[in-house]
Amino acid sequence: MANLGYVFRRLLKMDYKTMFKTVKKLHKKTGKSRLFLLRDMQKCAVNYGAGYMDYDLFEMYDLTAEQRDTYLTRGRNNELMKQYNDMSFAHFFDDKAEFNTRFNAYIHRDWVRLDAEKATVLAFMEKHPVFIAKPIEGMCGKGVEKIAVADHGSAEAAYDALLAMNTAFELEELIIQHPAVSAIYPESINTVRTVTINKGGEVHIICTYFRIGNNGKHVDNFNSGGMVAPVDEKTGIVKDRAIDKTKALYDVHPYTGATIKGFRFPDWDKMEALVTAAAREIPEMGYLGWDVAFTPDGPCLVEGNNFPGHDIYQLPEHTPDKIGMMPKFRV
Repeated sequence: MANLGYVFRRLLKMDYKTMFKTVKKLHKKTGKSRLFLLRDMQKCAVNYGAGYMDYDLFEMYDLTAEQRDTYLTRGRNNELMKQYNDMSFAHFFDDKAEFNTRFNAYIHRDWVRLDAEKATVLAFMEKHPVFIAKPIEGMCGKGVEKIAVADHGSAEAAYDALLAMNTAFELEELIIQHPAVSAIYPESINTVRTVTINKGGEVHIICTYFRIGNNGKHVDNFNSGGMVAPVDEKTGIVKDRAIDKTKALYDVHPYTGATIKGFRFPDWDKMEALVTAAAREIPEMGYLGWDVAFTPDGPCLVEGNNFPGHDIYQLPEHTPDKIGMMPKFRV
């Protein structure tokens, strides 16, 4: 049963207008009465920590009690965070500059804060005339800019343009993607989200998901127009088609025509070693999601997430047996 304190807190924060819109949509879709759906949502909230968005996304109205109990819901995800993560250490993951400093041995690229000495920033731009600017506290790829110094005429002009945006940026050297991964979609770094649990010093790789950019965007985030496909965490082979947030499925990438299902990642054993070592760096943060890029020289960390999320791991299109991910998290 879900933590009742969590359920009551969610009730206080509930967006009831959107919830009733969801009930109306599901009534039309399933033919089930609105009253039944409301009561069933309440039951799922109490028993499984599922809010109305989980109920809709995972199609819980079409699951048995046994199947529902296998899903990692928002409430359960929050409980895992409480169980494994000491949030006084979360700043290492919330602040990208702090992350890059602490995990410098794993990122394998140059970087600098925009608010460093001007000469240092200009030297970085001269060395890397095309680079990525990331908001230090940004999420979901929002605000990420690909900057070409030539577009501004000079490093000095590019520096001034970034300052004028009034955003705390950190600047990073471009990651050169492995040709095999780039062939699927070359406009973004397509990463593998790897979820780890460090329990008593033993690191468990729970699940791995391929995040792929789309629509000419330079980020691969699912919530910013990207798509996701499950990867076998033991072999590094993509197990199914990709899906985007509209639930459109892709056998091949619409931008390149590259086949997605069956793709095998290079250097998978090195990726496993990388995240296992990284997961031991701050043992007080035992439940993390790592975004890993694959380069010709091996894998590297793009970033770490102290809120690994839960929605992309068990979408109905990827769970035809209607069994969710929760059993894998019970390490």
